[in-house]
Amino acid sequence: MNTTSDQGGNSSRRKFIRQSALLSAGTLLASATPFVAQGNASLRPLANVATRGYAARDKSGKLSPFTFERRPLGDNDVLIEIKYSGICHSDIHQMRGDWGPQPYPQVPGHEIAGVVTAVGKNVTKFRVGDQAGVGCMVDSCMTCESCTHGLEQHCDNGATLFTYGNPDKTSPTGITQGGYANNIVVRDHFAIKIPKSIRLEDAAPLLCAGITTYSPLMKANLKKGDKVGVAGIGGLGHLAIKLAVSKGAEVYAFTTSPEKVADIRSFGAKEVIVVDDVARLKPYRKTLDYMIATIPAQYDVAAYASCVKVDGTYTQVGMPVGFQLTISNIGLANDRVNFRASLIGGIPETQEVMDYCAANKIVPRIQVIKAGEINDAWQKVIDKQARYRYVIDAATI
Repeated sequence: MNTTSDQGGNSSRRKFIRQSALLSAGTLLASATPFVAQGNASLRPLANVATRGYAARDKSGKLSPFTFERRPLGDNDVLIEIKYSGICHSDIHQMRGDWGPQPYPQVPGHEIAGVVTAVGKNVTKFRVGDQAGVGCMVDSCMTCESCTHGLEQHCDNGATLFTYGNPDKTSPTGITQGGYANNIVVRDHFAIKIPKSIRLEDAAPLLCAGITTYSPLMKANLKKGDKVGVAGIGGLGHLAIKLAVSKGAEVYAFTTSPEKVADIRSFGAKEVIVVDDVARLKPYRKTLDYMIATIPAQYDVAAYASCVKVDGTYTQVGMPVGFQLTISNIGLANDRVNFRASLIGGIPETQEVMDYCAANKIVPRIQVIKAGEINDAWQKVIDKQARYRYVIDAATI
């Protein structure tokens, strides 16, 4: 009896010691790192992922350091160490409440480029160490007709989850938090592969500015020699010029900034028109096969659209305050121009523009800044002083 009792006691003690050792190891790992990665596999994070970022606290739009947590890595997720994050005018509009009331604190940023540091057990698209990016959305229903046809931004069930400011039950903060940060956890389907042939800082702006202009330009079925107008030459507009030129188009660039003329010509534009008065548009009436406008403010749409030939297409991609754009119906009707608007592109097309730009050496004109310079950079974007995309070095966050 005593022998049996001693053996049972020793067995129980050994079990207790093993459990205690595992618990202690788990506690140590949780305090040291949120995950353990080896090769292409990683253990599920032991806790939420600690993150540093820059957030807006109110509609003043002033950003300041913000410590928060991402959700634990799921079976279908990747964890990306962010290296660079582009600044988009949309970031400014949203943080300042130009598009409606916002939840705060909120971390903006949807031009995210970095390196995969962990993957969920079901992930085959990425391996640890791969370059990867995240654009304007991080999830959708994945089952509707739009989602299954590569149009996740138009999810039929209204489940498109944009990269920042959207209600998100999986987020410890209750909303999606963007890329002005040092890491991000995202469903693998919504991460884009970034080829080694393009620098991460150059790749970042392609995830919004690139796809936003590439998608409508490709749908225009441009032919060599087509006359293409680009209105508004900033972060989006200068990429639109480069993309259109790469397809053999003759580009006519319309800008309100005379100091940009030399730059615009260097991007490949055939002609640059400084629009200090809409009367400057009259000589170009009915001369263009297609036109894309990136202007993010109220302007005379019909006057610009009059430059397009009868039955030609004019695409608006710039988003003004309140999402509202005043348009003269009679102005468009008189010239019988097809007006359309476009919102980014789906995941397959975003991968397409990334690969296309990497293969054809089409990169944005960027200025890399430190995180402490974000507020100054935002003001320069508003004042049209950006040349042409600010990119945050995430190592400085």
